[in-house]
Amino acid sequence: MTAFGYTMMCEQAPPDQLVRDVRSAEGAGFDFSVISDHYQPWLHSQGHSGYAWSVLGAAAQATERIPLMTFVTCPIVRYHPAVVAQKAATVQILSGGRFRLGLGAGENLNEHVVGQGWPLAGVRHEMLTEAVEVISKLFDGGDVAYRGEYFDVEQARLWDLPETRVPIGVAVSGKSSCRLAGEKADLMIATEPKRELGEMFDAAGGAGKPRVGQIAVAYDADRDAAVKRAHEQFRWFGLGWKVNADLVGPTAFEAATEFVTPEQVAEQLPCGPDVDEHVRKIKPFVDAGFDEIALVQIGADHQDEFFGWAERELLPALRSL
Repeated sequence: MTAFGYTMMCEQAPPDQLVRDVRSAEGAGFDFSVISDHYQPWLHSQGHSGYAWSVLGAAAQATERIPLMTFVTCPIVRYHPAVVAQKAATVQILSGGRFRLGLGAGENLNEHVVGQGWPLAGVRHEMLTEAVEVISKLFDGGDVAYRGEYFDVEQARLWDLPETRVPIGVAVSGKSSCRLAGEKADLMIATEPKRELGEMFDAAGGAGKPRVGQIAVAYDADRDAAVKRAHEQFRWFGLGWKVNADLVGPTAFEAATEFVTPEQVAEQLPCGPDVDEHVRKIKPFVDAGFDEIALVQIGADHQDEFFGWAERELLPALRSL
């Protein structure tokens, strides 16, 4: 049976609300949760971007059963992979073994802030491969020394190693990332319901491993209000990752989406109170073979009504697919 999760979206809500929201998601019956790891929001209208790892520590203590996962952390510029391994191991302990580490090649939006430049896509994937190797070695335990083309590690070890090894997921969008995920990761992560991604993942060694997808939704009793909010806060989503990965900040995303209409957003994302519309637009992930699908409810001020509706109507409808 497909599992359905809740997204703590750091770009749209303050840190303390994110913790309250994931606790409410647990109460509403969501199967798992994920959190974005950003330094900036996509658009000024979102207005937030707290530190995901502090939120995860608080969420681990505020919840009891719901699994946690980064969706996703970039371990190649803003963070060194050895530090990512330490953070992940710590959250795994704090959560009692409920954490998974989702990794990806990142976006310029977040990584440029440390002044190290933004590598070309091919270089980013090479860096991500090394980062996954470093993190995996540290998860193995013991002292680690590593010499790579992009990363060095000097006599590092995780002094607090969790009893349950942290599973590693890798975000995929094409052949090279699917190969990396299949060869070195425990699960595949994607934001597009493309069956071919899973096929390439399987061919590289991912057969039988979980696949986690994500889709944004805009529940509101008033469909017009839902469409308006989705357009205001999520119109960047349709640009595609080749564009999203390279734009430098919220102002650039606003310029790039200047001519995106509310109608175009509503064609892609489920908006309003009609459960059938939400199920119809989420179902492609199920059809593409995703085992888990994380939902993003758009709008910080519209989480509570979403939880009630999801518990009563949406989750039962999705679980009947």
